[in-house]
Amino acid sequence: MTTFDTAERRRTVEARPVIAELIDAATVQAIAEEAWISLVGEEEVLVPLPGELPADVLSSWVDVVGPWTGSVVLTTGRRTAEELTRALLRDSAPAELEEEDVADAFGEIANVVGGSVKAALPGQSALSLPSVGTGPDVRNAADVCRIDLLWRGEPVAISVQGALPALPAPRTTPVHPTYENEVPL
Repeated sequence: MTTFDTAERRRTVEARPVIAELIDAATVQAIAEEAWISLVGEEEVLVPLPGELPADVLSSWVDVVGPWTGSVVLTTGRRTAEELTRALLRDSAPAELEEEDVADAFGEIANVVGGSVKAALPGQSALSLPSVGTGPDVRNAADVCRIDLLWRGEPVAISVQGALPALPAPRTTPVHPTYENEVPL
């Protein structure tokens, strides 16, 4: 006996949401502001104004895997990442920061923001350990929620971006099931 793949199973898997269907910029901004207050301090505010990122940027990010899969990415200038590290470490900041100090502190901010974004998404998801360096590329422009902020007058971009490429357009003409994806039992 032969069964036919009607593509229903594939359509169900392919019907994954884009981030704009799940979370909006106001929610991402509220999450970022709360993380900033808890980590950097109450007097340290994020201003919702865009600024041009410098040529020498640093990103920190965590990956979210679940019904929606992607990354929560913070990007700013290296000097700003160092100042964030000092603000996070407060009195225990060394006189001269090492790259590891910046990676740990900047990664922790991405971890907290990413964890809160994960909690705001429907369904169960897992969160990766933070990474710091050149951030992941945007794969699908329709699956990005980005906010641009200023901290101490310096630009900070936070994006929640899908990790998967855009889905193919749905087929509009029916295909005879005898010839496509015939699966023997």
